[in-house]
Amino acid sequence: MNQLAGPLTTETRTVGILIYPDVEVLDFCGVFEVFATTRLDEETRRETESPFRQLLIAEDKGPVRASGGMNILPNEDYASCPELDILLVPGGHGIRALMHDSDTLEWLKKMAPRAERLLSVGTGSLLLAEAGLLVGKTATTHFRSVDFFRERFPRTSLMPELPLVIDGNIVTAASIRAGMDMALYLVERVYGEPIAREAAHQMDYPFPEIAVFRTRNGKK
Repeated sequence: MNQLAGPLTTETRTVGILIYPDVEVLDFCGVFEVFATTRLDEETRRETESPFRQLLIAEDKGPVRASGGMNILPNEDYASCPELDILLVPGGHGIRALMHDSDTLEWLKKMAPRAERLLSVGTGSLLLAEAGLLVGKTATTHFRSVDFFRERFPRTSLMPELPLVIDGNIVTAASIRAGMDMALYLVERVYGEPIAREAAHQMDYPFPEIAVFRTRNGKK
């Protein structure tokens, strides 16, 4: 890393990650790990923390049973959730049921416009669309949900052939790996490419090439 470059900012970003029954573990844990691994100064990695403050958020504060039977304790519920800079909706088998949960949809509609960035992984984009947040937008989703997405949300331009789609402040990732690429993209945008590359290096994870990114206007 070029230490002379330094981070673009040293401000902390608060990340809210929605969890729910049968959420796909790696859809959110992959992103969580990227953000948790990020440091603003590699020389003090062991003595410092990530600039991302991550909160797991659920409808209530009871244990949430994720895919595979993993039990997770959320940090906050809908009522106690603070203001968020970044809001992530991961996918999973439970997303279809969540699309009919009025409390979740109302919470998402309230929180999303306040966030600096809105993210989804896999079928998480279905929930964004159900909440009306992808009308007139371009997005991607998990390959097994393409037909359902197109039938239910015709006012969203779906690009399932792309692993990652960026439309303004909304970023949708099609898969677990694309979700990690998305997280590194966010690290790069917020704190700079050298910081993002060091996070990838720490995880022994290949830094994504810009070719995987697609935006509404064709620019990064």
